[in-house]
Amino acid sequence: MAAKADSAEPFAAKLHFITRPVGRLNAARIRLARGYYLRTPGWVVLTTIGRRTGLPRQTLLPCGRRDGEIVVVSTYGWRSDWIRNLRKNPRVMVTRDGAEVSGIAEVIEDLDRKQIVISENPFVVPPFAIVRAIAFGPLRTVTTAFLRRWVTSRPVIVIQT
Repeated sequence: MAAKADSAEPFAAKLHFITRPVGRLNAARIRLARGYYLRTPGWVVLTTIGRRTGLPRQTLLPCGRRDGEIVVVSTYGWRSDWIRNLRKNPRVMVTRDGAEVSGIAEVIEDLDRKQIVISENPFVVPPFAIVRAIAFGPLRTVTTAFLRRWVTSRPVIVIQT
């Protein structure tokens, strides 16, 4: 039963067509607020190498961080260009501690391992202090349970920096 849930495409994947037209807006947002995204712990600017073009491609993603690891989840499942890019080439650049550093991305597909990773590195969007304080204070058990269920149909990526 778990294997079937794991292979199902998330509903958000059906909405992936929306990301194409807003791609330029996202790129502009990254350029304008680059200093903020270089420093903030709840976001990462992920640079992959285009699987067809070989050119660098950037995307802004919410993340969890812990001891040289950055954890991200593909909301759109396997339809996201960045996940397709890093499946072909796992070498990436990420923002950490105010700088861009290189890393190696590992795509985790095993359901048990995904749930362990997300339990150890839970994160929420947006990364506002009050939201995080509530989500990981009195609601930590509920937040973690939600995230464990949410990742069943999505790839979890661990980036070692």
